[in-house]
Amino acid sequence: MRASDWLGFGALAALIVSAAVLASGRPGWALASFLLGSVAALLTRHWSTKHPGPMPYALRWTLRVPRGNHSPEHLLRALDPRAGERILEIGPGVGIHALPVATALAAGGTLDVFDIQQEMLDDVMRRARSAGITNIAPRQGSADTLPYSDGSFDGAYLVGVLGEIPNGPAALRELHRVLKPRGRLVIGEIFFDPEFVRLGAVVQLASAAGFALEQKLGNSLSYLARFRR
Repeated sequence: MRASDWLGFGALAALIVSAAVLASGRPGWALASFLLGSVAALLTRHWSTKHPGPMPYALRWTLRVPRGNHSPEHLLRALDPRAGERILEIGPGVGIHALPVATALAAGGTLDVFDIQQEMLDDVMRRARSAGITNIAPRQGSADTLPYSDGSFDGAYLVGVLGEIPNGPAALRELHRVLKPRGRLVIGEIFFDPEFVRLGAVVQLASAAGFALEQKLGNSLSYLARFRR
């Protein structure tokens, strides 16, 4: 695992200990544990932003934790996938969003899933086969150099992924290139991810790549933002 992952688990453990110690009636020790956890959390975020990288496959289980308005239902509302369309997902993880989106695209549509880790893609395809879903096309590579032709997709999305891409601006320019005219892009971020990207920063980066903000679901700490090419 990455150094930031160990720091993050350390921060979580310290905060849990803080709550337990406070419940036992020792506020001094609880405050010390809380401060230790807070420092570890800040170091985790700093390290993650300075050294971005994909979530290790060993931590894929964390993707199953409920994430409020990052649920598949909320993504479907923001993305509005339609039967027959071709959609691209960057960083599908274990397919939490991929399977529902692919189902919505059925009857002629295709979901392309793109990830730098082949293990993640293999996991998605295993789950798709188990669910009887056959319209998902996996491909491995780096998001800043997408292996797709110009204007290939009706829409694209990445949830909790932008901050993990070392060259986020290049990835957004590539997404702009592979989307059709007026194609839509949904970007989701949530604060407790170490690689969290603020909405203002996302809007600025997307605008520089040629996108315009069209809609936002959620709040500044947990949002899905939809852009148009």
